[in-house]
Amino acid sequence: MLRISQYLREVARAEREGQYPQPKPRPSGQASAAGPGPGPVLIWNLTRRCNLTCKHCYALSADHDYPGELSFAEVCTVMDDLRAYGVPVLILSGGEPLLRPDLFEIAARAQGQGFYTALSSNGTLIDAAMADRIAAQEFDYVGISIDGLPETHDRFRRRVGAFEASLQALRLLRERGVRTGLRYTLTELNQQDFPAMLRLMREEAVDKFYFSHLNYAGRGNIHRGRDARFQATREALELLFEAAWRDACEDLDRPAGAQRDYVSGNNDADGAYLLAWVRARWPQWGDALRERLVAWGGNASGVAVANIDNLGDVHPDTMWWHHRLGNVRERPFSAIWSDRSDPLMDGLKTRPRPVQGRCAACQHLPLCGGNTRVRAQQISGNPWAEDPGCYLDDAEIGLTPAAAAELNQRLPLRPFTSPKAQRPEARATTIPIHEIQP
Repeated sequence: MLRISQYLREVARAEREGQYPQPKPRPSGQASAAGPGPGPVLIWNLTRRCNLTCKHCYALSADHDYPGELSFAEVCTVMDDLRAYGVPVLILSGGEPLLRPDLFEIAARAQGQGFYTALSSNGTLIDAAMADRIAAQEFDYVGISIDGLPETHDRFRRRVGAFEASLQALRLLRERGVRTGLRYTLTELNQQDFPAMLRLMREEAVDKFYFSHLNYAGRGNIHRGRDARFQATREALELLFEAAWRDACEDLDRPAGAQRDYVSGNNDADGAYLLAWVRARWPQWGDALRERLVAWGGNASGVAVANIDNLGDVHPDTMWWHHRLGNVRERPFSAIWSDRSDPLMDGLKTRPRPVQGRCAACQHLPLCGGNTRVRAQQISGNPWAEDPGCYLDDAEIGLTPAAAAELNQRLPLRPFTSPKAQRPEARATTIPIHEIQP
């Protein structure tokens, strides 16, 4: 996850004071993708059951029971191991976590052990009574997914009225002083609504905006043909950075805790694009920002971000449900996470990662970390191939025309069927892999 606001607030302070601020020491319990430290941030899918069947769901959730989910006693045992291993953050997710009857007991135990405890919900089950309960639980953060204006969002969520229910959840939580975030995933189906989502964040006084690129997992993989094309992605990021910069400047005069945050995820090329955006406006701060981004390290899958699913299987992150590292019923999470005998985990924990193609030749590899490996694996079958979701052109990654041509010649050709091939008149074409736009 790229903390856009954090870096832009530093640039804004540098502009005001004439000196780039020194980075603050990382608080105890915060992980870093760049090197050793505490345990990873853990996204924990406590249940797979969900009252919605969203088009981009990585868990392929539905509204029925899934046999074999971890019991409360098992969750507590795992939690003890997570605490001892230094995991700082638990993000309680699903499915829809509010459908798990013992959710609040789990949250209370996590908070009692000192975890930063967040809740990830679709918001449709949060009425006034549920908002009271969430507020009383004092979650550190509650994220609500809204992917467009009413018609678009309801189509995404496959439920008429889902938008109004989720928006009302944000309002109810805000009224009760709960720190909230709006989560938005960009695709071709909803890109036209993105400016409205940024306005909605300000109008509704939401604390955080999480901009997610579509990743190729679950229904997100099934629908990857509708991923936003590269130019649309770049235009959306320009709007996102402008909004974050405006608030970053205002944040300098806001009291602590009143700042608005913008972050992005599932495409670590965003760090390089942010660096270029800053250098085009304030070139004197470019080198300092790059140093900070290199320290961030980019993609954190398998290093600073982990996932346990509803059955207790451990994955490098939530997008890797098709790759099982082990199960917490059989081995402690700490043992599974430290084990590098799995080739994928060994590669994810290696710096630099053993990426290939354009990623290996990219000047931004130290700050990007090779981007999202699951997209490469889903498209090519090779987790170390270049990320087909990278929207940076050859010049932006430091490739000369000659080097790009040579690289293109060395890359294998493979069949690629356009999304339009669903129509009888469309034909499949064979193109170099680095020209594929997901």
